[in-house]
Amino acid sequence: MRYPAEHKQETRNRILRAAARRIRSRGSQGAAIGDLMRDLHLTHGGFYRHFDSKDDLLVQAFEEGHGEFLHRVATALQRAPKGGEIKALIDTYLDIEHCDNAADGCPVAALATELARQSPRSRARLAFENVLKARTAMLARFMPGATEEERLQKTRMLMSGMSGTLTVARVLTDKEQKKRFLEGAKKFYLHAVGG
Repeated sequence: MRYPAEHKQETRNRILRAAARRIRSRGSQGAAIGDLMRDLHLTHGGFYRHFDSKDDLLVQAFEEGHGEFLHRVATALQRAPKGGEIKALIDTYLDIEHCDNAADGCPVAALATELARQSPRSRARLAFENVLKARTAMLARFMPGATEEERLQKTRMLMSGMSGTLTVARVLTDKEQKKRFLEGAKKFYLHAVGG
């Protein structure tokens, strides 16, 4: 039985969304092709009709996860009052729900330490670097600063600092301590960027 072209695209999208969640919650080792396909009730061999390799899947899943998270950030920025975009970004990123839900969260916080161990020429690491550049350029327009370079620099520092903060907060087991840690970080970053 031949499936329509849309079916193939829908199946590919299902695999990609599931892989994006898995790599954010478990790392790249948690996205074993056999397990992923079995959980989606698909055959292991069918994977190769959609992706060239596991590395191909990881790159695309990282980009998918980034797009999903960026949509959440963009929504927060659109809802923010004029001049309050940076506060909205910080509040959204360092939110306790984002902290407690790595599978739907920022892939940078979830995967940076893992990708740093890969070869500088690995496809996943290069995709990560491209995502960072695009994210920085998009967010820098909301950052206070006298020059574009100053805004870009502040954005780089804010995003790397917040992703590190989120990573550390995810290790904390005491819920109240975690909340205090995130709230303190929100105040610190807002003051640091002059928002």
